[in-house]
Amino acid sequence: MAIADDLKKTLTDPTPLYFAAGTADLAVQQAKKVPGLIEQLRAEAPARIEAVKNTDPKVVQEKAAAAAKEAQEAVSAKVAEVFGAIDAKKLGETAQDLALRGVGVAAEYAVRAKETYDKVAEHGEQAVRAWRGEVSEEIVEIAVAVEPEPEAEPAAAEASASEEKTAAKKTTARKSTAKKAAATAGDEG
Repeated sequence: MAIADDLKKTLTDPTPLYFAAGTADLAVQQAKKVPGLIEQLRAEAPARIEAVKNTDPKVVQEKAAAAAKEAQEAVSAKVAEVFGAIDAKKLGETAQDLALRGVGVAAEYAVRAKETYDKVAEHGEQAVRAWRGEVSEEIVEIAVAVEPEPEAEPAAAEASASEEKTAAKKTTARKSTAKKAAATAGDEG
């Protein structure tokens, strides 16, 4: 039974559909920014091309060589440090510590992923409501719930009650008059 319940819950849960709708809506929002970026690139392109043309290849090559040499020295120093500090006991403790940190980081990323999923799904639900026009209906429902109906004043309530009694007496009088007229018509016939 539990499997059937889980399957039913999974198949009736709209969250994945809202997630897809939210993703699509966010993609559309990002796509709307593309024309502005293209215009910006178009405006900046001549200056960048000119800067590349005016750059001396030898200067660029020297900077790249210097950066590569620094990186190589840093890697060599780090490797020497690691191999020099290797101790079997410390290595085991370090491995265990890293494993525990890895589990903690994985759990943290799982929580963040779930939060992001829920946020996108919520955005999708709002987007679907907006597409359907349900947002305006929801605002009206909230306004009705928030705004209480005005209460009748006691004097107005008494006046309406006396008006109702008067109307009831008139209706009763009309009915009895109609009955008498019908009885008289029946006696004459």
